Amino acid sequence: QLQLVASGGGLVQPGGSLRLSCAASGFTLDYYAIGWFRQAPGKEREGVSCISTTDGRIHYTDSVKGRFIISRDNAKNAVYLQMNSLKPEDTGVYYCAADPRYYYCSGSVGWTEYDYWGQGTQVTVSS
Repeated sequence: QLQLVASGGGLVQPGGSLRLSCAASGFTLDYYAIGWFRQAPGKEREGVSCISTTDGRIHYTDSVKGRFIISRDNAKNAVYLQMNSLKPEDTGVYYCAADPRYYYCSGSVGWTEYDYWGQGTQVTVSS
């Protein structure tokens, strides 16, 4: 059974860091687009970052460029999102998603297009 498990969220002060993990089971992350999305209270879900394990392309939304880093660990079949210099506006539930259409790693593909989803992990940035 294909499953994604997101973890690593928590409460952090502004300027702090967190590392989110997205562990896959039931399939390997080869030849997939893996995306991180977030949803703040009262707002629509938005794309944060993605990586294509097919061609290595990486995308970040403008608001996180220079602060977040997405990476993959082949041995652990996982994708990570290192979040640095966190701001209160980064608060939300973070989800990882996967889709075999690797080209879905782009700024123009919305969250509704991804086929497989993890359960979400809460990130709260507050003093």
